[in-house]
Amino acid sequence: MNGAATPKIAVRGVEKSFGAKRVLDGVDIDCAAGESLVIIGGSGTGKSVLVKCILGLLRPEAGSIRIDGMETVGLGGAARAALMHKFGMLFQGGALFDSLRVWENVAFGLIQGRGMERGKARTIAIEKLAAVGLGPEVGMLRPAQLSGGMQKRVALARAIAAEPEIIFFDEPTTGLDPIMADVINRLIVKCVRELGATAISITHDMTSAKKIADRIAMLHQGRIVWHGPTADIDHSGNPFVDQFVHGRADGPIQMEVRAA
Repeated sequence: MNGAATPKIAVRGVEKSFGAKRVLDGVDIDCAAGESLVIIGGSGTGKSVLVKCILGLLRPEAGSIRIDGMETVGLGGAARAALMHKFGMLFQGGALFDSLRVWENVAFGLIQGRGMERGKARTIAIEKLAAVGLGPEVGMLRPAQLSGGMQKRVALARAIAAEPEIIFFDEPTTGLDPIMADVINRLIVKCVRELGATAISITHDMTSAKKIADRIAMLHQGRIVWHGPTADIDHSGNPFVDQFVHGRADGPIQMEVRAA
């Protein structure tokens, strides 16, 4: 396999269970370098578990996860630490540290993870805040002083602070009004493009998915049941995708609803 054809991320046959519950049941998916892949699916379908497996936070019972052609399942020590330097992450809800100022939140990985001097890290943090439309004065505030949309932008600035090769976005527009969600979607597209990064996002928000994805994959009952270009999502011909995209109660996806 030549370098040009090697996926940035290649997942093959990944299985992950918690007790008797099989959450991932043989997941196969690739993400090319510089591509923005969005994984959709209902709650509890394993989207977050898949991302945690790729990140190395969870170890699958079976399967292969290759980053730049290198097997990462079971990787530890210095090799795992070096791999983690390729990653950036925007967590659901932002996950900012309340006790730190905004700039310290943005610079946290640079200072704690890479041992960067605080003055240099602060300069980078202010630059990244500017990249998401926030002025230097915001850097001196605490997260509690910010609106939800501003907190999400700070979280995005933190995700791109170390200029990672791969960025993960976990429900990036959850809890935001439609206008602020669109602002965040545009910033994600802008920042990923400027970095030349590879992006994997998980979301329930189809508006967001269509805005930020080059390609969309649907996870259902632990497997990828469809994947294709974003432009094909509305006429996928897949009944699971069709039901999910159009938000229909009736279809092959049966929700567990208890009678009152």
